[in-house]
Amino acid sequence: MQVNPSIFKAYDIRGIYPTDLNDDVAYLIGRAFVTFVGATQVIIGRDMRISSPAVAESVKRGITDQGADVVDIGMVSTDQYYFACAELGLPGMMVTASHNPKDYSGFKMVRKMPQLLSGDAGIQDLRELVQSEDFPKPTRKGEIRPYAFKDKFIEKVLSLIDVSAIKPLKVVVDTCNGMVGPILQEVYQHLPVELIGLYLDPDGTLPNHGLDPLKAENRAELQQRVVDEKADIGFAFDGDGDRFFTIDDRGQFVSGDFLTAILGNYLLEKYPGSKILYDVRASWAVPDLVQENGGTPLMERVGHAFIKQRMSKEDAVFAGEVSGHYYFRDFFFADSGLVPSLYLLEMLSKRNVKMSDLLHELEAKYFITGEINSEVSDQQARMDELAARYKDADQHGMDGISISYPTWHFNVRPSNTEPLLRLNLEAKSREEMEQRRDEVLGIIRS
Repeated sequence: MQVNPSIFKAYDIRGIYPTDLNDDVAYLIGRAFVTFVGATQVIIGRDMRISSPAVAESVKRGITDQGADVVDIGMVSTDQYYFACAELGLPGMMVTASHNPKDYSGFKMVRKMPQLLSGDAGIQDLRELVQSEDFPKPTRKGEIRPYAFKDKFIEKVLSLIDVSAIKPLKVVVDTCNGMVGPILQEVYQHLPVELIGLYLDPDGTLPNHGLDPLKAENRAELQQRVVDEKADIGFAFDGDGDRFFTIDDRGQFVSGDFLTAILGNYLLEKYPGSKILYDVRASWAVPDLVQENGGTPLMERVGHAFIKQRMSKEDAVFAGEVSGHYYFRDFFFADSGLVPSLYLLEMLSKRNVKMSDLLHELEAKYFITGEINSEVSDQQARMDELAARYKDADQHGMDGISISYPTWHFNVRPSNTEPLLRLNLEAKSREEMEQRRDEVLGIIRS
């Protein structure tokens, strides 16, 4: 079948419905998944998008026509889906386009937790199978059975913390009409917190704002509400609930690298001497704090498929990505939005501190730009130019190009999906950060 090859991405399948990814393509992807993984049973979950019921039905038909059974977990968050895959030891397909706009659809695919299909391992094989339609003849027609596991999931995430230690904190939560609202409310019923909810009902029409809290306009209302309510903290979740974002008690957005440093430090109290992973874009705050607290910091390339694999291999207790993915050994090495929210509530309660207290120390020492995107047609040429311009620096090419001097460093990497170069830069003073940022952007955009 003719299918747009660009829907087969580095970490998942994603495209606009029904132009790039329609019901026929979803059907073939279901057959291809069974064929490639050699599955006899496949877990299927879906998000709240308008297209997701039709896409889920098509992929289930493909799976059963190819001779495998479907374990249908219904409409769930992605961390619930990962839990079901781990609990049953089965491969799975989650129908979601995560934080993409509402006209997108897609799949996140588990081979066996914590191994996911990625562009390097499986996704391009699926593309070839879909295009050739070269499927072995099945010997049977698969069946569909539902699987209910919500109570087990709630029990699992609450088991990670000491519920009795949590104080009556005031928390504002925005789940942006995505998948986290219903399960979050059930989990938080077990905690003594005052929950103020924004857009907790799943609604694929997205009547309020977009699904990506990294975009300032999608979290502006939450930031204001935290201040207005004099709340202790604010939490935001992306559309499918595998990414998590924090607003401190001042109403300020907490960067993903600072949150990785804070959570990593806290998990080292629980698990002294552990390994902690961070991605190539992160602030020096992460390895510095991990080492200061007796842990081993390990750098990895960006992307959940790579992080999960490395965590599992190293038996790392925790990993964080600048983009808001947080992974936990005690949660099957998977990323979750709910789990870090629980750890933060426990940490604030036990330490009796405000979130802003923990950030002041980092803000005085580490000056970060956040991610700055530039549209560039010849990405490799620009990265080669940067390598030549800063040839006297420490350099590595784990993911894009990383360049490091004693007082400042940066990473530039190409987007997997768009003609963009992404810059993350840090310096030990605000003045140098601003000067170096402008200097590097001048080369990227020349």
